[in-house]
Amino acid sequence: MLSEGKKAPAFNLKDKDGQAHRLSELLGEYTVLFFYPKDNTSGCTIEANGFQKLAKDFRKLKTTIVGISGGDEKSKEKFCKKNGLTIPMLSDTDFTVSEKYGIYGENKFMGRTYMGIKRITFVLDSKGKIIKIFDKVKPVDHPKEVIDFIRTH
Repeated sequence: MLSEGKKAPAFNLKDKDGQAHRLSELLGEYTVLFFYPKDNTSGCTIEANGFQKLAKDFRKLKTTIVGISGGDEKSKEKFCKKNGLTIPMLSDTDFTVSEKYGIYGENKFMGRTYMGIKRITFVLDSKGKIIKIFDKVKPVDHPKEVIDFIRTH
């Protein structure tokens, strides 16, 4: 996995509408990249909804929020529509970006082992440098934890 102080790898991923998003175009004063395992699963839905609820507060702090997981554009469209998500949710269908960030690998859940994206969040500064990595994410409290970090940084 990447470490704090390093430059975040560039990417170009599509959203639910097929619109491409480049990291360089997303950078605000702060940028939050929250990687999550899968659309429409309980923990991922809780986390995404939490970020959505705080979206106005993040904007006041000049912070861009972006969710990234596997799944195609259709999956993202269903996920966003079902949950009223307006923050960009990007599709890393072949896990190339997740691999660049070092967060694609073996996961364990309920006794089952599988390959997938780990639930990890990166906070970037305006130049794309990683200033904080949250690797022990609890979906319920995580969005507040991130905004509290930004407020005090």
